[in-house]
Amino acid sequence: MIAFRRPSVLPGFGPTLGFTLAYLGLIVLIPLAGLFLRSTELGVDGFIRAVSSPRALAAFRLTFGASFLAAVVNAFFGLVVAWVLVRYRFPGRRVLDAFVDLPFALPTAVAGIALATLYAPNGWIGRWFDVFDIRVAFTQAGVFVALVFIGLPFVVRTIQPVLQDLEAELEEAAASLGATRWQTWRFVIFPVLLPPLLTGFALAFARAIGEYGSVIFIAGNLPGRTEIVPLLIFIQLEQYNYAAATAIAAVMLTISFVLLLLINMLQRWTAKRHTRD
Repeated sequence: MIAFRRPSVLPGFGPTLGFTLAYLGLIVLIPLAGLFLRSTELGVDGFIRAVSSPRALAAFRLTFGASFLAAVVNAFFGLVVAWVLVRYRFPGRRVLDAFVDLPFALPTAVAGIALATLYAPNGWIGRWFDVFDIRVAFTQAGVFVALVFIGLPFVVRTIQPVLQDLEAELEEAAASLGATRWQTWRFVIFPVLLPPLLTGFALAFARAIGEYGSVIFIAGNLPGRTEIVPLLIFIQLEQYNYAAATAIAAVMLTISFVLLLLINMLQRWTAKRHTRD
């Protein structure tokens, strides 16, 4: 019996799979497993005390609360920006489209310094808030601003390809059948955009949770008030409290795994809906 095999440029399934598993094991799995093992040195009670201290809980609340709010804002405005870039032609559109990717290319430290300079009480933007006695830089609002800045491209770039593939004939058909603009948006356009919108939201949320460089320059970093979880982990490491640092990091890693699973499920859902439509 002759076995037919698909031609492949790579040397074969066995060697490539072995190389892939070895590489992922050395680079990803072993370091992450070591993190979980190091956190077990505290024991159950010590682990709970490390992650439930008032300082840690305040950092968790700020990190996840600001990240969620920033992702919600980015979901709305990212949808608007993607719609404008795809549906309208105007001078400077390509430049505006390129600016969307700026948070990807800009070093996070540069972004943090720029935001802190702009939103400081004497900054170009912060001085207008200071008139109404509103502080942005070095407050929790500054954390929110930084997370919005770094998360917007994830939503725009997730929705934009779907909008480009959405045929205008669907809207014309709905209009010819007597649908209003709101009904066309509600029943024709939005159901198609909902899966990538949720995916972009999850990506922006996951990115914001782990953000460090752009936040520490504008947050003020006051323990219990404007201190984020990544900074708390770094401080614990500086104080040679490795077990507490790994315990907090283990919580963040677990949440990251859950978000990664959710993002993959949303991407599969998006692919299935796109194929079925």
